[in-house]
Amino acid sequence: MKFSMLLLSLLLPLCLLAQKDLPRGMAPQEWTFLQSGLYDFPEGLDGITTPPPYPVRAMAEWEELQALTVTWTSYKPILAEIIGYAKAECEVIVVCSDSNQVKNELINNYFLPDLNNISFLQAPYNSVWIRDYGPNCVYANEVDSLYIIDWIYNRPRPKDDLVPEKIAEFMNIPIYSTTQAPNDLVHTGGNFMPDGMGTVFSEELLLDENGTNNNFGVTPKTEAQVDQIMNSFMGVDNYIKVTNLPYDGIHHIDMHFYLLDEETILLALYPEGVADGPQIEANLQYILSNYLSPFGTPYKVVRIQSPPSGSGNYPPSGAYRTYANLLFINKTVLVPTYDPQYDNPNLDILRAQLPGYKVYGIDCNSIIGASGALHCITKPIGVADPLLIQHQPLEDVVNYYEPFEVNARIQHRTGISGANLYFTTDTTLGYTAVPMTLTDPTEHTWTGYIPGQLAATEVFYYVEGVANSGKTMVRPMPAPASYWNFQVDFTTGTTEAVDALTEMAAIFPNPANAITCIPIESKESTEGTIELVDILGRTVHTIHSGSIPQGKSNYFLQAQDFEAGTYYVRLQTAQEQLVQKVIIK
Repeated sequence: MKFSMLLLSLLLPLCLLAQKDLPRGMAPQEWTFLQSGLYDFPEGLDGITTPPPYPVRAMAEWEELQALTVTWTSYKPILAEIIGYAKAECEVIVVCSDSNQVKNELINNYFLPDLNNISFLQAPYNSVWIRDYGPNCVYANEVDSLYIIDWIYNRPRPKDDLVPEKIAEFMNIPIYSTTQAPNDLVHTGGNFMPDGMGTVFSEELLLDENGTNNNFGVTPKTEAQVDQIMNSFMGVDNYIKVTNLPYDGIHHIDMHFYLLDEETILLALYPEGVADGPQIEANLQYILSNYLSPFGTPYKVVRIQSPPSGSGNYPPSGAYRTYANLLFINKTVLVPTYDPQYDNPNLDILRAQLPGYKVYGIDCNSIIGASGALHCITKPIGVADPLLIQHQPLEDVVNYYEPFEVNARIQHRTGISGANLYFTTDTTLGYTAVPMTLTDPTEHTWTGYIPGQLAATEVFYYVEGVANSGKTMVRPMPAPASYWNFQVDFTTGTTEAVDALTEMAAIFPNPANAITCIPIESKESTEGTIELVDILGRTVHTIHSGSIPQGKSNYFLQAQDFEAGTYYVRLQTAQEQLVQKVIIK
């Protein structure tokens, strides 16, 4: 393909040249030019046009980053604020036309204290919307080599379309391009929301722009053909596509939908019947009715209110204000903000969902009118050697006394030498470490156990993996400041459950160091077992096994026969299980 700058200059005079004025959507002159059929999308300079030689996995938003890329053009105050936060977490690569000018602006106009961890890539560009045209990261064989995948950009912006090549060359990362038939594919980063486990969400814009009578000159493709290309180049096994929204204009899913983790959807909320609210809800119900999370369970949904514009109007009369257009940068999360009355409660929701992450708001009123915010003007580059931890957090439980099994899929290209589970019921007192065991080598599953709990308790935990190379990683990434948590509620001790047949009164003396009495009262004769168990739920000693008579009876533990520490006395009958803590001195 060859691109005629003469034709472009004739048909797109000021629109394409005035880079700061280009919207995220198609400018009128661009749309006219595209429909004329005169624009020929540029080839990649060095991109390999066949699929990667190994199965690949698209990186999720919350995975570890080595760099964040931005293009230094319009909305510079917002870009400078992003750079200020991001450089504390990873390298920031600034695509620009004059690095000295950018350095001067960052220091003197936007008051960055230093330029540490910022690199400058001088390369041509057309617009600020690097999310859409920038490099897409995948890993061979789940966690091996890092590759960049470059799609045909769905805008007639030839300089933008070549930026992934420049970044790949700058970072010395192999690049594969969907620019040649039969794998020619038009796509945009804002309409691509991966979970890191083979599932991706997009609006149907992808099918429109690659289907019959498309305006991009690509070979028309069926949905099955699109899916095959995305599987070969991006590792997408489960491609969930939803109806385009009527009012967002650009049909990019990141304007209203974001994955906070593998099973949690953050979704824009509108007043009933307003703007895109009805279609968003219909799309959600379609997802919930037809798909499960990669863990085989229903998706969780967190709704976050989309505010009206300053005039009180919603789209299409007002700006498309969204909080879903956020981004993870390792341990930091940046969120677009607009108005404190809406910002504060929505930031509270996100902080509750992401405990331990540093969640910062950045005012996006100046950019949202162009149909984009923070996610749209940034593009992440994953680390070269990810230590991948995937885990489905435990749910709240009632009347559960056994140890809690924690399974995590942990991988690194050098292999995993060990893993640990950290838990506590009080984060101010620190965490207890429990070694995890490799229980399924094929699926890279490591398993550990949190001891059963005795009272209405909140349990906090996180997982650590150690690679053979020595690299260590935790998830959630900011742990121990961050954690997963679940609530345990049940009847125990001297409290009798409704309709319970058996009650365990308070054990005495407790703490114990000699003969210790365990009082039991049963409404009827039953069979049962009374055991002393350790904090991991393992049976240390069977105190009684057999008949438990109707009425009151006492059973005894010789505490002096056991090492000092915390134990539990567990009564198990066919009808119920009762547990009580005992301290042996």
